[in-house]
Amino acid sequence: MRRILLDTRELAHPEPLERAIKALRQIDNDCYLYMLNRKNPIPLIRLAEQHKFQIFIHEASENEWHILISKNRELLLKKYLDV
Repeated sequence: MRRILLDTRELAHPEPLERAIKALRQIDNDCYLYMLNRKNPIPLIRLAEQHKFQIFIHEASENEWHILISKNRELLLKKYLDV
């Protein structure tokens, strides 16, 4: 399984969302997006849900969120969490 890593923790709004949307356009059933962000990106989550993506979110600390998104709804995303 191929991972697309996107670390947006140091980016200013709206760049994290813009980069995440661009990355989502690239994923297929054989890869997933792994995003690191300072907060829970609710607009991105809503967009991914609307497009029927599978999502796994983990708050590692107050300013570190791990967001995994995949088109493959049978993939166990939690298994790919790096914490």
